[in-house]
Amino acid sequence: MITDLLLWLLRTFLYILGIFIIYQILFRIVRKTVHFPAPAFIGIFLDSDLRRKLQTPEGVIKGSGIKTGQRVLEIGCGSGGFTTFVARAVGATGHVEALDIQASMLAQLERKLALPENQDIHNISLHEANAYELPFNDESLDLVYLITVLPEIPDQPRALVEIKRVLKHGGILAVSELLMDPDYPLKETTTRRGLEAGFLEDGYFGNFWTYTVRFTKP
Repeated sequence: MITDLLLWLLRTFLYILGIFIIYQILFRIVRKTVHFPAPAFIGIFLDSDLRRKLQTPEGVIKGSGIKTGQRVLEIGCGSGGFTTFVARAVGATGHVEALDIQASMLAQLERKLALPENQDIHNISLHEANAYELPFNDESLDLVYLITVLPEIPDQPRALVEIKRVLKHGGILAVSELLMDPDYPLKETTTRRGLEAGFLEDGYFGNFWTYTVRFTKP
């Protein structure tokens, strides 16, 4: 009886694993030729406890170098899975500029901020814009972070130039990735992107499953 149960569990696990691998392969092939932002209907997953177990806000915040009092920009905030955590991390003297290209994603974040448990947060501004034309002055931000977003941007070099423009000298660019994401790049790829854009590598945090590469603007 126990043996039959173990065999069933093993077959189920292998079945799910097989579906996941096929999904990853097919989706990655498609993403090599077609670039598009994460669809709004997956916002419920992006802002879920499951997602935050796979890639913890605490790990992202620590690896990114987010600190109290900073003015930070989140590019591709989506439905706000990490935004409120960062807002609390920078505190009342800091500010979060939450930017996304999709109005539907920002609407989800707006609804989230209206919930009773988030009524204490007053330091988030929402912006509908793209990464090529950031609505901020030159050298006006302390830190810019992207969580599983940079590979979704078709012209990454152009976006990185724009990020460099809005960062203060010595400001931080933090890029976080998660293996489960179909656009997942190796750490070496992310590092090369940043260095080619003229940033200096400032640290690597995490592991193969989920990592953050931190850069500084010289």
